[in-house]
Amino acid sequence: MRRIYEPENLLEAEMLRGMLLSEGVQVHVIGGDLIGAAGELPLHGLLGLAVPDEQAVYARQLIDAYNGAQPLAGDEPESHPGTLIC
Repeated sequence: MRRIYEPENLLEAEMLRGMLLSEGVQVHVIGGDLIGAAGELPLHGLLGLAVPDEQAVYARQLIDAYNGAQPLAGDEPESHPGTLIC
């Protein structure tokens, strides 16, 4: 297993986990069970996504594409221009 990404929070970790699983990538959220100790543990580097070594490049490409996604014209709400609708 190789750690390939450090999400900002547990919500991002779970969203990316679901996306990777839907693409056939085996993924494990590292540190998800430690979030409750946030006041006692350093937050930076606590969460991570790990995948098998042979799927690391593909998984990283999927995450980069996800993070680089732009809304389609007319798809964003008027109150929040530039926001993706999921």
